[in-house]
Amino acid sequence: MVVGLSGGVDSAVSAWLLKQQGYEVIGIFMKNWEDDDDSEYCSSNIDFVDAAAVADVIGIEIEHVNFAAEYKDRVFAEFLREYQAGRTPNPDILCNAEIKFKAFLDHAMRLGAEKIATGHYARVRLNELTGKHELLKGLDPSKDQSYFLHRLNQAQLSKTLFPVGELHKTEVRRIAAEIGLPNAKKKDSTGICFIGERPFREFLNRYIQKEPGPIKDGTPAPGDKAYGRTIGKHEGLSFYTLGQRQGLGIGGIKAKGAQKGGGEHAPWFVARKDMEKNTLWVVQGHDHPLLLSPQLHAQDASWVAGEPPKPGALAAKTRYRQADAACTISDIEGAGFSLVFPGAQWAVTPGQSAVLYDGEVCLGGGVIDASQISFR
Repeated sequence: MVVGLSGGVDSAVSAWLLKQQGYEVIGIFMKNWEDDDDSEYCSSNIDFVDAAAVADVIGIEIEHVNFAAEYKDRVFAEFLREYQAGRTPNPDILCNAEIKFKAFLDHAMRLGAEKIATGHYARVRLNELTGKHELLKGLDPSKDQSYFLHRLNQAQLSKTLFPVGELHKTEVRRIAAEIGLPNAKKKDSTGICFIGERPFREFLNRYIQKEPGPIKDGTPAPGDKAYGRTIGKHEGLSFYTLGQRQGLGIGGIKAKGAQKGGGEHAPWFVARKDMEKNTLWVVQGHDHPLLLSPQLHAQDASWVAGEPPKPGALAAKTRYRQADAACTISDIEGAGFSLVFPGAQWAVTPGQSAVLYDGEVCLGGGVIDASQISFR
């Protein structure tokens, strides 16, 4: 059994649990980024030291494997293409599909492993009726990571274990402290390694050229004299995402003729990016109609079972940590599908994933398509 040891507590406890179950465990530390991994924001060297310390306590071997070239080619290049096109991608989803459960899985198989394991909060179950593997939500609802794993296929799931998917985070930390793991109290990582805690716009500036343009007010209804007035200047549409509130530089400006959900002192939110005219449209008020979408279209679909679900009622997440939202799936054609929501969804964002669920079973999903979003 080969376990991906990240240096964090979840993968550490996963390795310990598997050893307790009688598996012969080998740890693999994946180095996926090396451009500035010695910076204050992203230090894989520190994580490797933590992973090695864990391996020593548990009593397993650990190998350091460099997947930086594969990551840059399969994940980071796509990340930049999406941002340059004005969309907001989720590289963690692509990293799981292309690196952790492809490059890493292939490496483990070459070592002779029968299966791999990671510290994700999710579960795998073999459906005896269909003979297919199902991807289930982790039992801890606050930590469930099935959203990030929805692109995994049958071959990948059949060779994967998620040991902590059956546990709550509090129990994982309790186990880590009880067995004396050095990272028992280590803070959970946030975001992808190559960005880390650094200012996001500062990072993108290194790769994407700034193209400043106007920020326009979409709060009043079209036809109102105040509609479309220029109220600021953006640094480049790639640096903004739908629903964004911070970093707009227009906090002190009041709206005129604000619609329901707005108001003179309500905050501003990004509602639309017009790439053709290089214009950023913002609205005032969290519940402004331009931030609510009753339906969406997604493309580049991937289904865990190898085939899409039948048209009908399901549930979906259009972003991580969002509560499941009732929806109806239709127009399933090729790699695309449409979703209609009884309750409009907030800030549906092109480039993010719409992930489908049938109860606790994650069915798969697709990438939200900018041209097909329907605003109410």
